[in-house]
Amino acid sequence: MFAYLAPVLLLVGSNLFMTLAWYGHLKFTDKPLVLVIFVSWGIALLEYCLAVPANRIGHTVYSAAELKTIQEVITLSVFAAFSVVYLKEALTLNHVVGFGLIFAGAVVIFRGPF
Repeated sequence: MFAYLAPVLLLVGSNLFMTLAWYGHLKFTDKPLVLVIFVSWGIALLEYCLAVPANRIGHTVYSAAELKTIQEVITLSVFAAFSVVYLKEALTLNHVVGFGLIFAGAVVIFRGPF
């Protein structure tokens, strides 16, 4: 059970850090770009410290394609919440439909083969 759940939890944590590293600086446009790059790089290091073990552990029970699919679904979920809560941006129907189609792709990955 650990090998199935741990990668998912680690990837959630990893994606929280990565989303913060990639998009958190958008609220600090008055800061020098070089500073933002180095701060983001430091945050991204924490992301890697979670993502690498997630994939190492996860590959014992998931294929690489399944791990990537899990990561993408988590990324979209974390990003959607982050953009609404932190960036105060609205999710439109286009976003919801697009994310839904990607989720449908994930279902195909895990329910195959056809």
